[in-house]
Amino acid sequence: MPKPLDQRIRNREYDERRGSARKRGYTHQWDKAAAAFKREHPLCRMCEQQGRVTPAFAVDHIIPHKGDMTLFWDRSNWQPLCREHHDIDKQRIERGGRARQQVGPDGWPI
Repeated sequence: MPKPLDQRIRNREYDERRGSARKRGYTHQWDKAAAAFKREHPLCRMCEQQGRVTPAFAVDHIIPHKGDMTLFWDRSNWQPLCREHHDIDKQRIERGGRARQQVGPDGWPI
C-alpha cells in the first residue's frame, strides 16, 4: 500500500534538509571501510543477541553521528546489522521508540 501524499512530502522535505548520502560522508572511502568492517564482522549484531545467525547488510553507527566526522569514523561506534534491523528496528530506536518484539521458533518472546 503506498504512503499517503502528506507523508511522502514530509519524507522528501526531510531528505532535502539532511542532504545526500555523499554529502553526509558516505563516500567511496566509507564504502571501502564499511566493506572491510563487514569482512571482519560478517554477522548482524542484533540477530546474534537473539541467538540467530544472519549476514550483515550494513555498517551502522551505534550513536548517530549527525555530521560529526570524528564520530562517523570512530570504528568503536560501528556495528554490523542485517537489512531488517538496520532499516526497521534501528530507525525506530533512533526516533525514540523501541525495537519490535522478537519471537523465537517456539512462539515465545525472546
